[in-house]
Amino acid sequence: MKRALITGITGQDGSYLTEILLDKGYEVHGVIRRSSSFNTKRIDHLYNQEELLDHRFFLHYGDLVDTSNLNRLLEKIEPDEIYNLAAQSHVKVSFEIPDYTAQVDALGTLRFLDAIRETGLKSTKFYQASTSELYGKVQEVPQTEKTPFYPRSPYAVAKLYGYWIIVNYREAYNIYASNGILFNHESPRRGETFVTRKITRAASRILIGTQDKLVLGNLSAKRDWGYAPEYCEGMWQILQHDKADDFVLATGETHTVREFVQHTFSKLGVELEWKGEGAKETGIVKSIDLERNKKVFAKKDLVNGITVGDTVVEVSPNYYRPTEVELLIGDSSKAEKELGWKAKTKFEDLVGIMADADFDLVARKGY
Repeated sequence: MKRALITGITGQDGSYLTEILLDKGYEVHGVIRRSSSFNTKRIDHLYNQEELLDHRFFLHYGDLVDTSNLNRLLEKIEPDEIYNLAAQSHVKVSFEIPDYTAQVDALGTLRFLDAIRETGLKSTKFYQASTSELYGKVQEVPQTEKTPFYPRSPYAVAKLYGYWIIVNYREAYNIYASNGILFNHESPRRGETFVTRKITRAASRILIGTQDKLVLGNLSAKRDWGYAPEYCEGMWQILQHDKADDFVLATGETHTVREFVQHTFSKLGVELEWKGEGAKETGIVKSIDLERNKKVFAKKDLVNGITVGDTVVEVSPNYYRPTEVELLIGDSSKAEKELGWKAKTKFEDLVGIMADADFDLVARKGY
């Protein structure tokens, strides 16, 4: 039975990857940070079923800023595969806490690689969660494994260090270490402060009358959005490759934040029209179709928050980044050719999955 160690196991990707590996018969060990409040809701359904999993799922306290802790975990678990998903992953927040972002995202990766080297676990395979934010001010469209990097945030710069230290240790010490350069991937488990989840949650709240407006930053920013569970399967496929290497995972399509907003409201039966430009742009309710989404509008006691003509989307400069990333679109041809991986879920379907899940959540809670 293979053993896997996952950092960031309580996050979106960590929870999906855990499900995938358990399904494949792995023994899964997760690293969580000590907190005074529980932050395991994404994996509670698995942890509470431990007896059903033949005791194949374990959690350990740890932190990527603690070198001795990492060494002890590796010596105790002796994992066959390590998936390093832990990070301070919010781009805008990284401008406010750049030192901590570097400690976790950059030096945390180095500490892990050094722990592998020092404990002599040379057969362990290491996956590093890299990011499309490395491309930043893009030098080529679409972006591939060979596109030059131009990071535009402390988060991206820290991840750039993580990327290159993976390559360095792979070449210097013959460690099986691979980078997955994953473009934006979303799901109903996405954190609520990330723009996609912020949009679907706010739209649902606006419909039931518990929120007035959705306030965003750059509506024209373009992203390559895919479905997170498919990308987590891709992480596993990367570590099954016959040699360590770096792979882009992406859909090859790009859509604006504005499109994500438009499709979310449309999925919930509301058509928007846009007025103004830049920081003065607004989204206004153009029409409400009670027949389009009967699942939503059957809940007539809930859907009472908006009327035609209401302004439901506004832009605030507070949500702009100091240095914007305007366009990201990936080319995953290498992953398709060498791994057999390809994104399957279309953009409109992804938005629908998230909008439905958040409306159900908001309707159930009533806020």
